[in-house]
Amino acid sequence: MRETTALELEVVDDRFGVVGGDTRLERLYSGGRWLEGPAYVPAGRYLVFSDIPNDRIMRWDETTGAVGVMRAGGGYANGRTLDRMGRLVTCEHGHRRVTRTEHDGSISVIADRLADGRRFNSPNDVVEHSDGSIWFTDPTYGIGSVYEGYRATSETDGCHVYRVDSVDGTVRRVADDFDMPNGLAFSADERVLYVSDSGRRHLRRFDVAGDGSLSGGSVISECDAGTYDGLRLDDGGRLWVAAHDGVHCLDPDGVLLGKLHVSEIASNLTFGGPRGNDLFITTATSVYAARLNISGARYAGSA
Repeated sequence: MRETTALELEVVDDRFGVVGGDTRLERLYSGGRWLEGPAYVPAGRYLVFSDIPNDRIMRWDETTGAVGVMRAGGGYANGRTLDRMGRLVTCEHGHRRVTRTEHDGSISVIADRLADGRRFNSPNDVVEHSDGSIWFTDPTYGIGSVYEGYRATSETDGCHVYRVDSVDGTVRRVADDFDMPNGLAFSADERVLYVSDSGRRHLRRFDVAGDGSLSGGSVISECDAGTYDGLRLDDGGRLWVAAHDGVHCLDPDGVLLGKLHVSEIASNLTFGGPRGNDLFITTATSVYAARLNISGARYAGSA
C-alpha cells in the first residue's frame, strides 16, 4: 500500500521553480536492504529495481501498485537501463558482467572481461549511446565484501569507465582516473558524458568525440551531503543526482539549483510514467515517487 508524505523541495536557485508538480512524495515499496538500479518499462508500465544484498530483482506494477520478485538470484544486480529496443541492460556485481535481457526472457552477456581475459571488478551502472554502444562504470563495491557480491581480488589496475562497441563487441577503456566511478548519463545531444565518482564525492563532465573517445573530465560539482551516486537528465538538460539527503538538481554547468529531500540515503533514480514526469527514487530500503512538472530527457517531445 502506498504511503505519502509532504514533498520537501529546497530551492537554492530560482530556476528550480520550473520543477513544480506534486506536493507529496509517495513511498511505493519498503523492506529492502540496499535498493538500486531503477528502470521504467513503458511497454509494461512497470518499474524494475534491484535489492542487491538480498540478490533479487524486484518489479513494481504501475497499474495495480503490486510489488513482487521478478527474478531471484540476479547475480547481485545493480544499475540498469532500458535500451532502444526496450530490453533491460543490467550490471551484475556477483557475475562481474553486463547483460541484456532479451524479449524472450533469455540472458545475453554483453561484456564480462577485457580482451586479455581479465575480469571486471563489479560493473555498477550503465547507459546506452544512440549508436548502440554500451557504457558502464566498474568500481569495486561488489568484490570488496560478501554483502553486495563475492569477495575477490581486482584483476584490473583500477576502477574505470568502459565502452562496448555495438558492432564487434570490443571493450575499450574510455576513462581511467577515477577512485570509484558510479552513476553516468549522456546529455541529450550525446556530446557530453557526466560521471559521478562516489569515492571522491564529486561529479565530472566529459566531452564525447565521434569515435567514442572522451576528453576534459573537469569536476563540475562537489557533493555537500555524503556522496553522489546515480544520475539522470531531464528534458531541460538539468541533472538529477542521488545523494545522502535525497536528490540534487543541478544546472548543466554543475550549479546546484535545488534538492528533493528524502528521509533515507538515495542511491539512484529514473524518470518514467505515462508522461515521463514521474521521478522514481531508490534509497537504502525504499522506493519513492514524485510527479513533477518536467520530464526525463528521453521523453522530451513525447505526446
